[in-house]
Amino acid sequence: MRTTTISGSALPRLTSGVRLQTDSVTGKGVLLYPEGIIELNETAHEIVSRCDGRTLDEIVQALANEYDADVTAVASDVRETLAELYQRNLIELT
Repeated sequence: MRTTTISGSALPRLTSGVRLQTDSVTGKGVLLYPEGIIELNETAHEIVSRCDGRTLDEIVQALANEYDADVTAVASDVRETLAELYQRNLIELT
């Protein structure tokens, strides 16, 4: 699997055909795409829900502020999550 390095100025967004929704049965965040569904953990849901035109750095700062967390640790989690979704072609980076 290729390694993806994501710039702080990258604009992550869901790939065409992918939707973020809340599962009506479990109440958990899911990504729906033409080939299936992925259940997101709470952290991934918080990250993906902010892929709305914000840069990676803006997403990291918003999460760090909201959860009073270390920016470096949050940045690592955000980059790891987005890299995995990118490798699965569920998000695009512009």
